[in-house]
Parts: sequence; C-alpha cells; structure tokens
Amino acid sequence: QVQLVESGGGLVQAGGSLRLSCAASGRFFSIGAMGWYRQAPGKQRESVAVITRGGSTNYASSVKGRFTISRDNAKNTIYLQMNSLKPEDTAVYYCNAWAVLPATMAPYDYWGQGTQVTVSS
Repeated sequence: QVQLVESGGGLVQAGGSLRLSCAASGRFFSIGAMGWYRQAPGKQRESVAVITRGGSTNYASSVKGRFTISRDNAKNTIYLQMNSLKPEDTAVYYCNAWAVLPATMAPYDYWGQGTQVTVSS
C-alpha cells in the first residue's frame, strides 16, 4: 500500500558528496517519521538520520556535521545530503517511513529496496 523508492546512490571518491532521495507513494492517510538507515556487509543495520513530520532530526554520531536530512511533506519525499564522504560510509542505504493507512488509521513500518553507496579511497 506504500512504496518507497530511493535514488541517488553511486560511486564517489573519499571527500566527495552524494544526495539521496526517497519518495513515498501509494494509498495512505499520512506519513509520519521518515529516515535513512544503512547496512554494510557483515554488519548490522544502523540508523543514519531520522526526521519527523515537523522537522525534528536525529543523527548518528558518525555522520553529524557531514550529513543533512530534510523532507518535503508536499511531495512525501526525504533527502540525505552526504558531504565529506569516507570509505566507512560505504553501505546499502535504506529509506524507512511510518505510514498511517486510511482503512485502519494505524501506523505501519515500510522500507525501500535500498541504494548502494560506495566511497573509494
């Protein structure tokens, strides 16, 4: 009922920048908090940045000062501006969203397919 589509991943050199986008579509009453998570091979998925509908943000300590999350509620889209990228940022980045469905008026957790970010030395 809710689809999340990520885009913007790719290969960059250390110190470079990328901008990820995630657009939500489908049938829902509203979209609540949205965020970016990442998972590197052999490691657990971790939260990178989360943003509420009102614009409050939370960042992982490893990306503070380098990454910025933002959202456009009219477009149901979030962004992640990634600057000063490091090799340790290499991972699959996943978009996450809490959506309230009109039939139940209850929130459900949704995930995108992920987009690969690779940072070379």
